[in-house]
Amino acid sequence: MTPAPLSQYLRDLIAAEGPLSVARYMQEALLHPAHGYYTRREPFGTDGDFITAPEICQVFGELIGLWSAAVWQQMGSPSRIALVEFGPGRGTLMADALRAVRIVPGFTDAAELHLVEASPRLREVQRAALPDIDVTWHDSPASLPPCPALMIGNEFFDALPIHQLVFLSGTWRERSIGWDRSEDRLAWTQKRAGPELVELVPETAGPPEEGDIFEISTVARTSMAEIARHIRRHGGAGLFIDYGHGRSAFGDTFQAVQCHKPADPLAAPGSADLTAHVDFDALLSGIGAEGCNAFGTVTQGAFLSALGIEHRVEQLQRNATATQAASLRSGARRLIEPAEMGTLFKVIAVAAPGIPELPGFGPPRDRARA
Repeated sequence: MTPAPLSQYLRDLIAAEGPLSVARYMQEALLHPAHGYYTRREPFGTDGDFITAPEICQVFGELIGLWSAAVWQQMGSPSRIALVEFGPGRGTLMADALRAVRIVPGFTDAAELHLVEASPRLREVQRAALPDIDVTWHDSPASLPPCPALMIGNEFFDALPIHQLVFLSGTWRERSIGWDRSEDRLAWTQKRAGPELVELVPETAGPPEEGDIFEISTVARTSMAEIARHIRRHGGAGLFIDYGHGRSAFGDTFQAVQCHKPADPLAAPGSADLTAHVDFDALLSGIGAEGCNAFGTVTQGAFLSALGIEHRVEQLQRNATATQAASLRSGARRLIEPAEMGTLFKVIAVAAPGIPELPGFGPPRDRARA
């Protein structure tokens, strides 16, 4: 049987360069310009492979928008601010956020919309969702304008590539992906782990045991450092919501999702979403070093409740049909209940030194020095 185009490409790549790290495999499977998952497929919604919070309930995006406007007011309502979203998906969150902030005098006039999105196809979808709005797209935060910024990311970090280290016979090896010639398919293997990865395993994770796996996203750490650096230099804050663990720990969370169900991540590259749980401890640990205040981790349920999700749903129900009201209530419950998304999903934030408090959070985890 002839492998699918992306499998063929990966087989040739492995033959030329040796086993691929999980990070390289994720990069190719998700963003290959011709055969990558985000290049070819519509992943979002009930007809796709997964559904995100903005698609579940409009109140999610509305509250994020109002959170942004409240922080803008805390900053003294600057006349120019970059409103930035990382990984905007179909543009649903931002459309809901911009609708909600129309009630805040001056915010819409001050905000310039910037979207950090690597997929050309998804940029077209976002353009359609945000008609008549001036949008600037970026491949990375490095090209954002030098002005105060409010940055938002929902399920952004979980899709960034990870490395996996596996502890075998008293040493760390890098879990990798090779080509099994006898089975004519991708297969797990290991290779030497570079010291630059091994030194990132924190002592707080505890002593490893045989077979333990530790996941490291150098891309996520670099992205968060760039975000914090921009906020330190120009002012503002960032809010990030994702699923994961609040403390660094051993475990294999690399997964594939297809048609809302778990799938074999190596079976059909390019046909399923690939993600891993976010290590929030690793993300937050570098924010103080960049001179910013770090907030979190708090659960999504606690955060949305603090922002008044129940009150907002009650407001919307007054002008809703019975069907719409039921949908609003069930969507909100799904977002905040512990058995649904309320506990697994967590929220962190970063703010410039001049912003000592943020809506929905307690005291900062690391207080920066001005």
